[in-house]
Amino acid sequence: MSSPSEIKKGIVILQNGEPWVVTEFQHINPGKGAAFVRTRIKNLKSGRTLEQTYKVSETIDIVEVEYRNMQYLYHDATGYTFMDNVTYEQSTMDESVIGDQEKYLKEGLEVTLTMYDNCPIALQLPRKMKFKIMETVPAVKGDTASGNVTKEAKVDAGFIVHVPIFLKEGEDIIINTDTGTYVERA
Repeated sequence: MSSPSEIKKGIVILQNGEPWVVTEFQHINPGKGAAFVRTRIKNLKSGRTLEQTYKVSETIDIVEVEYRNMQYLYHDATGYTFMDNVTYEQSTMDESVIGDQEKYLKEGLEVTLTMYDNCPIALQLPRKMKFKIMETVPAVKGDTASGNVTKEAKVDAGFIVHVPIFLKEGEDIIINTDTGTYVERA
């Protein structure tokens, strides 16, 4: 058991039997009363975030997690399979853990898996990824009069993203995987 004064960004805390990563923290030492730590934590299994305050007199359980660079191999009935780039050992993640991130997975994609008790509990994708526009409607002259105009485009991974109207089929674009939005041309 550890003291909340040891909290830093990026450490993993075991709370209610589940691992939570600290995304923000603030040590507060008021002039009157006991010191405390205000945190924003994110559940590594569900992705849910929550604000939590710990008194310095409390104890917390800081756990060790391992971050492994892995390569996405394939998806089958058992889940999503990844291979460690160093040891070549394979790990499988359940579909419920991957969630909506699965639309970004391409064979051979390099990702970072968070391992807890030698089991993958979270997936970290590259922040920006390149996709090819497969289907979109052509731009019509005069559409730019209203300013920032977008249209829907279907990319090679099969999902739809809003892009500026000047983009055409066959062009490569960069998408932010955190927000699912268009960033720029590739």
